[in-house]
Amino acid sequence: MRSWIRACERGDVMLFGWFVCLAAGALAVWAVHRGARGGSAGPWRRGLAHLASDRPAMAALFILAMLAALAILAPVVAPYLPNAQPDVVSGNNQPPSLDHLFGTDFASRDVFSRVLFGGRISLAVAALAVLLSTCLGTAYGAVAGFHGGRLDGVMMRVLDAALSIPRILLVMAVVAVARSITVPTLVLLLGVTGWFGTSRMVRAQVLSLREQDLTTAARALGARDREILWRHLLPNVASTVIVAATLSLGNVIILEAALSYLGIGIRPPTPSWGNIIQDGSSQLASAWWMALFPGLAIVITVLAINTLGDALRDALDPRTVDGT
Repeated sequence: MRSWIRACERGDVMLFGWFVCLAAGALAVWAVHRGARGGSAGPWRRGLAHLASDRPAMAALFILAMLAALAILAPVVAPYLPNAQPDVVSGNNQPPSLDHLFGTDFASRDVFSRVLFGGRISLAVAALAVLLSTCLGTAYGAVAGFHGGRLDGVMMRVLDAALSIPRILLVMAVVAVARSITVPTLVLLLGVTGWFGTSRMVRAQVLSLREQDLTTAARALGARDREILWRHLLPNVASTVIVAATLSLGNVIILEAALSYLGIGIRPPTPSWGNIIQDGSSQLASAWWMALFPGLAIVITVLAINTLGDALRDALDPRTVDGT
């Protein structure tokens, strides 16, 4: 009787967790529409209005907000722990069913639960790495573009040298030297090797903005270089940085999955989408579900990110905002 009551309570908690995830997606869409309707008609407001009218972008935003909520609430919405083995004797390689929506793997672990917990790791690693790379790239490009001259020349040559090395080869070389890698180290590695493109875009915009009237007026009013850079120039490149960060998020998710698939990223027993696919790669004929569902999770996530990123690029384009 007590076990039945606990099962019902667990089911109620899971149902509430799924409701919260759906509500998170709806709330994200509502926030964009609310922001597009209220307040004065500034460029950011018009950009939000353009984004809110894009139905594929709103669908992508709903999916991403729901995925983020699922990752955060994975311990609540997942029916099993990621490494739990409910039936070691006869539960191996079971196809999808009501008890195991995505089937089980060779160790009788629930694939659905592992995909949810794996998404928690994959999305967290990608988000933190993109945040780090965006900060580094913005700072580097802003300093190079604002000061110009010899400093800009030296910084750009360093950047050209870094861009000449394929990112995945650089990451693999570092991992090979380190031999073992933790999640924080992987975040640091992906972040430090991913800021080159962002810095080049920021530098180009800062070079253009520093010659415009807003910079001249700020200097005439006695503003220091630091104030001009932080209060006048960087806010004007924010839209470019946001779009670049959004689009790079999908690339980092794929890169992390590839590294984990190769066994040099997130390593078992910690689940990530890449190593879950690797677990099922040797049994595609007999246990196709082991690799299919985490692969679909990657495809859906990256597709939603790219759709939203393309919509943001159009919405924040000054020519679109001004209606020209």
